[in-house]
Amino acid sequence: MAHNPETRGRTPGRPRAHFAIGQVVHHRRFDYRGVVFDVDATYQGTDAWYEEMARSRPPKDRPWYHVLVHDADHTTYVAERNLEADANPAPIRHPRLDQLFDAFSEGRYVCTRRAAH
Repeated sequence: MAHNPETRGRTPGRPRAHFAIGQVVHHRRFDYRGVVFDVDATYQGTDAWYEEMARSRPPKDRPWYHVLVHDADHTTYVAERNLEADANPAPIRHPRLDQLFDAFSEGRYVCTRRAAH
């Protein structure tokens, strides 16, 4: 069976994430910058959180991102449609950056450590 290069490495039926871990993003609605530190292929929160916090009702069947917020101590959980690539080349500031990433290089954060299992 021949492999289609368009789908290689993708799980059938799962949405493809537009943003990658380490990528600096901008929130379209709330105008803040941040860096993606985890990605869920689909919404993984509770129904109660979605009803209270996701007032614009973004789709649950598309990727959602865990984001370290620039100049803040908190993180956010954001639907893909509310994010865009950040045009600002500057790094972000967040107290957890050093726990998750090793360096900022060519406009993105990188981690060279292997995850402990």
